[in-house]
Amino acid sequence: MFFHQPDKLYIFIPMKFGQVSNPEDIDFSLPDTAPETRKLLEENKNDAPMEVYVGCAKWNRKDLKGFYPRGTKDELSYYSRQFNAIEMNATFYNSPSKEQVKIWKEKTPEGFKFFPKIPQSISHFRRLLNTNEMVTAFVDSTVLFEDRLGMAFLQMRENFKPKDLDRLTHFLHEFPKGYPLAIEVRNTEWFSEPNYSQQYHKLLENKGMTNVLVDTAGRRDMLHMRLTTPIAFIRYVGANHPSDYNRLSDWVKVIKEWKLAGLQKLYFFVHQNIEKESPLLAAHFIKQLNKELGTNLKIPDKDSEQATLF
Repeated sequence: MFFHQPDKLYIFIPMKFGQVSNPEDIDFSLPDTAPETRKLLEENKNDAPMEVYVGCAKWNRKDLKGFYPRGTKDELSYYSRQFNAIEMNATFYNSPSKEQVKIWKEKTPEGFKFFPKIPQSISHFRRLLNTNEMVTAFVDSTVLFEDRLGMAFLQMRENFKPKDLDRLTHFLHEFPKGYPLAIEVRNTEWFSEPNYSQQYHKLLENKGMTNVLVDTAGRRDMLHMRLTTPIAFIRYVGANHPSDYNRLSDWVKVIKEWKLAGLQKLYFFVHQNIEKESPLLAAHFIKQLNKELGTNLKIPDKDSEQATLF
């Protein structure tokens, strides 16, 4: 992948984040819920039913091979009637125009939500510096999703470290108020150093920003179980391995506990290194949620062309 700016050429080699060659050797057990998470949920508990959104990272036919029935003319229209949410990695590469957002919105039914990713021009290339105009353009476009807007998320590069906390603090201070945002940091220092972790979580709590949880085979340190709002934004990356089923069942148990403690919203997105299996895993997860939590989410249709898992 190439990204060009005047007098500069950036070259990025795509990689499968968190992928391992031996998933059977990984300890996939989930950590205990952080005490701060339980306290936060209990303090924000109310009687409103928990909102649940489950989806994949992409909707295009090439990645979700076998998901679409023969003759499907519009992939988003079909996808949005099978799942109620999409994690929009596409917006990471290019900030969408207002016209494009309107087109996407019009193709989806009421109740569907988009979760757009902040463009890499902001997070990776500018590293949050001098980004006000870019942020404004992104927000001005994506607010046109209107009732279809779920929550955007900012994902920082792995070399964005706690020493850059002041930069993140300034960015969040300048970020448009009232626009829903989640944050994902990846450098291991954010999780391994208690002082850095506490400062980071306190910043998000004070700003009302949601902390993204990442469950992937190769980065168990990122699975911190620390919420900073009564919203769980979980990015689950399967290993294309039979253990993926048990991992999702374990998540259902945790979410059930969090719901009883006061969780208000769940945003859960299923990724795979081979994405064609994502709809199958997501459908399995939805069935478990409906059974254990009493939700009534639509279970995606299983077309005759659907890929076989494992």
